Amino acid sequence: MKTESKRRVLIVDDSALVRRVLADILSRHPLLDVVGTATDPYDARERIKELNPDVLTLDVEMPRMDGLTFLGKLMKAHPMPAVMLSSLTAKGTATALDALDLGAVDVIGKPIQDQAAGLEAMGAEIAETVYAASLARVSGPLPRAPLAHSTLAPLAERAKAGRALIAIGSSTGGTEALRRIFEAIPENLPPIAAVQHMLPGFTGAFAERLDRGCRARVKVAEDGEPLKPGTVYLAPSEAHLVIRRHGGGLAALIQPGDRVSRHLPSVDVLFQSVAEACGPHALGVILTGMGEDGARGLLQMRQKGARTLGQDENSCVVYGMPRVAFMRGAVEEQAPLHAIAGHLVAWCGREA
Repeated sequence: MKTESKRRVLIVDDSALVRRVLADILSRHPLLDVVGTATDPYDARERIKELNPDVLTLDVEMPRMDGLTFLGKLMKAHPMPAVMLSSLTAKGTATALDALDLGAVDVIGKPIQDQAAGLEAMGAEIAETVYAASLARVSGPLPRAPLAHSTLAPLAERAKAGRALIAIGSSTGGTEALRRIFEAIPENLPPIAAVQHMLPGFTGAFAERLDRGCRARVKVAEDGEPLKPGTVYLAPSEAHLVIRRHGGGLAALIQPGDRVSRHLPSVDVLFQSVAEACGPHALGVILTGMGEDGARGLLQMRQKGARTLGQDENSCVVYGMPRVAFMRGAVEEQAPLHAIAGHLVAWCGREA
């Protein structure tokens, strides 16, 4: 059997302590090989030419050039997978979202106090994040999603009253995928419930940023909240988002608990609840991401009569979750990212 080759990692950080700890953590992963370190972006530029890494970790605050500026230059001149290290502060949260906008595959929260112990405690998660990023497709810009216009006035009012729902799950690369979809959809769709795997504490800022650029309202779901048309509900950090029947409509339930399919919140939990609450009056969408979270729940949705859609391989940053769902028969149709908003409107038209 062919042995999978190790992915080459370059660590870019001005702290010798962080470089050492990260090198130790990543070297313990059986499929990662730390080929070098760099102390700042200028050093990193030469090391990239010399070592040709598959992925780099990139600190934000560094001498001579900050990490965000370097990331922007890198993605224009030599696109490659990058994982940002951002402090777990309000400023760090905004910086992390900026990094994702610039093309970073993922973000690791950098502890403020006792960094060595804090990073070690997150060791397994850090290694898996870097490995997932190393598999990512990073290239030029994808086609922009055209604004999806509706001739139904309004779709949300004509959809099956209180039952129609769109459920979306995503992970690595999903922040950009969700942004492209939500910026393209009209404001009169039925409710949308979404799980995006993110660092704890980042979801609220992510929802606020999406809300500023979308015609639909985007917010973090609250426990017991009735779902309203024209609104996107994101699962909060460290809790599952569950959809239940409530009176004549639907409501969000927030359930702290254990990880399911290795995640909290879990796409599987959302999809399974939608299968029970909405049956055939739902559309399930699984987007870019590492692993298999969502495949089981999406299959249950399809078995209950829901329509299901998966992001296609060419437009995924990581074709993991959609691939597993497709292989298990959960995905009815695959589509490129720029076409998904149009698919949502088309489904709503059929549902109305």
